[in-house]
Amino acid sequence: MPRYEYRCRACGTTFELNRPMAESSAPASCPDGHDDTVKLLSTVAVTGTASSSAATSPARPPSGGGGGGGCCGGGCCG
Repeated sequence: MPRYEYRCRACGTTFELNRPMAESSAPASCPDGHDDTVKLLSTVAVTGTASSSAATSPARPPSGGGGGGGCCGGGCCG
């Protein structure tokens, strides 16, 4: 169930509520009982690292073997 963040205009308290998406725009009362609240825009941060062998391997094989890469998409421009 999504979590929505709200701020009370009367007391300034910021709070979160878990509620269905269908109720995301429904009025919410702050924990202190005030009804003058606004829903805040939440940001989602997705972090992590990607692992790619192309990013860590050399452009040309060290001993003249075949393989991809290079400046022409796998062939030698020579």
